[in-house]
Amino acid sequence: MKQLLQSLKTGRTTVADVPAPHCGAGQVLLRSSVSLVSAGTERMLVAFGKGNLIQKARSQPDKVKMVLEKMRTDGVGATLEAVQSKLDQPLALGYCNVGRVVESRVQGISIGERVVSNGKHAEMVAVPKNLCARVPDDVSDDAASFTVLAAIGLQGIRLVQPTLGECVVVTGLGLIGLLTVQMLRAHGCRVLGIDFDARRLELARSFGAEVVNPGAGEDVLARAAAFSRGRGVDAVLITAATKSNEPVSQAARMCRKRGRIVLIGVVGLELNRDEFYEKELTFQVSCSYGPGRYDPAYEEGGHDYPVGFVRWTEQRNFEAVLDLMSSGALNLEPLISHRFSVAEGEQAMELLTSVEPSLGILLQYPTTESPERIDRRVRLQSAPAKGAGVVGFLGAGNYAGRVLIPAFKAAGATLHTVVSGGGVSAVHFGKKFGFAGAATEMDAVLENAQIDTVVIATRHDAHAAQVLASLRSGKHVFCEKPLCLTNDEIDQIENEMGAHADQHVMVGFNRRFAPHVVKMKALLDTIDEPKSVIITVNAGEIPPDHWTQDLAVGGGRIIGEACHFIDLARHLVGFPISELHAVSLGRHPTIKVRDDKVSLALEFEDGSIATIHYLANGHKSFPKERVEVFAAGRVLQLDNFLKLRGWGWPNFSQMRLWRQDKGQLACAKEFFQAVTDSCKSPISKEEIIEVSRAAIKAAEAARSA
Repeated sequence: MKQLLQSLKTGRTTVADVPAPHCGAGQVLLRSSVSLVSAGTERMLVAFGKGNLIQKARSQPDKVKMVLEKMRTDGVGATLEAVQSKLDQPLALGYCNVGRVVESRVQGISIGERVVSNGKHAEMVAVPKNLCARVPDDVSDDAASFTVLAAIGLQGIRLVQPTLGECVVVTGLGLIGLLTVQMLRAHGCRVLGIDFDARRLELARSFGAEVVNPGAGEDVLARAAAFSRGRGVDAVLITAATKSNEPVSQAARMCRKRGRIVLIGVVGLELNRDEFYEKELTFQVSCSYGPGRYDPAYEEGGHDYPVGFVRWTEQRNFEAVLDLMSSGALNLEPLISHRFSVAEGEQAMELLTSVEPSLGILLQYPTTESPERIDRRVRLQSAPAKGAGVVGFLGAGNYAGRVLIPAFKAAGATLHTVVSGGGVSAVHFGKKFGFAGAATEMDAVLENAQIDTVVIATRHDAHAAQVLASLRSGKHVFCEKPLCLTNDEIDQIENEMGAHADQHVMVGFNRRFAPHVVKMKALLDTIDEPKSVIITVNAGEIPPDHWTQDLAVGGGRIIGEACHFIDLARHLVGFPISELHAVSLGRHPTIKVRDDKVSLALEFEDGSIATIHYLANGHKSFPKERVEVFAAGRVLQLDNFLKLRGWGWPNFSQMRLWRQDKGQLACAKEFFQAVTDSCKSPISKEEIIEVSRAAIKAAEAARSA
């Protein structure tokens, strides 16, 4: 299928062939009929991409600060590689889509229904149930494509709470501004529109608004005073996009006492306290389509808010807009300035930064004679001949594309098929690293007889099922940590591993393969007495609603990440774990997550001990990882996988690298060698199971502490 992608590195828009997306639980799959280009948002993205690195940095000062902090802790090389990798990945454009349902995993939405959604500019899109709404029969596809943008304006109106007869100013008459004008008029408000574009002002006038053009020398404040009959306007909705502080200052000066200002667009926010203080004005920023936006439980999990407590969610705002269209209260045809086929998508995006005036740009999609045909596989190049070491990837996220795929390619793997849920990242990394094909379904890898090895790099809750399915398909398995999330899953995997003893299974515990750790292990193996290991991890804060913190999806950070350090301690000691204890930071009103601020105490069968301080409450500029080992009057200290120092060792004092190496390449190489040479696995199955159980036990202990 065709999909519009944009490069953040160059700003170039391309129309790419990608596989149709996977329709997950709680989603519907739509065959698009039309989508609307959001001129403001997408113009900003195109302009960002076309800028050089200095211009990009100036537009994202917060991101620059993060980059500088990462340079101080991880080094310049690793940081620049991460930045370039992020900019290299294409961005799927669009969020105003109309189409018909061709596959539904949502109760109450049937195949064949017409639906509006925040889907991308693509021939097929998969969207969660709370981000779509049925289109009434008397609303055209073209009109319905404006629903999402109108919902953005509607949410701002709901926040400003206008009443019948109030006078409201709309500053900025782009698409959202003109839609907002019409909805305010439908609400019974008098409206004054402000813009520099005479054509847009004329449209606003045709929708029943009074208008003022500061670009023509008209006095905005005087016009607003006359419009409000000398009382000051009741409210201002700012839908403009500018770096200037003037729109907010102007809004404050034209408001009456206790007037309301709501920001929908993006403007400068250096406020003048006196302008707000004297009138006791209220100022609020509106969040996109409404309640539910950016809440993973609502958007991805499909958990609706009770209507008795949250009357207007983003989905119910979609429905309200569609009802206005059905009643004739919104006139959309005058807002359409251009129509393009999806194949002409690059020309449509170029229009955003050209001198030619534009407003509503529609992308139209071809109808198909076989609506039931859904192609979830794309061939990128000729498939390799069958042989040992032909690899398929499940998952094509940032870590897979930046670390795992390059590591396996460098190890000599033949890359066959890469799979991702949306298809875009699979095609991108597939082309970049020379895969034969890209897909959005796991069967493209599991059912292919040429592929003998599967690398799993998906979200954590998918790992167990994918490991089991891969083993049953006769494949070797490399699973990026964690192996799974529950003891029941471990039991199933352990049984399946026993039934497929000739197939390798490995978890990506790469730190034990790092050059510094290899040296530490060699030194420690010369000591025949218990050791004391201290591992300090400055993990960094992650929002409580991030998927890794969701116990059902990510398993929490101990299972998802601290398992690395349990494995590292187990490897350095060289004996099984006999006891494990955990203590979390004490309860406090400001601490929302406690089990990522934890100390783990491990005891080993040889009498060794290890303490792992996994802490998310430190400062970003402090090094992320430190490993210290005390044994037989000697000490080893590894600082952030850059410098290893030793005290008391006869023939060792220090080992330094100029670039971080956490062992990912060596990890992939040793596993791949075990597959191709049919030799012993780099990590025994017993250790993998032991460490996985220990991580689950540690997570349970931390949560109950």
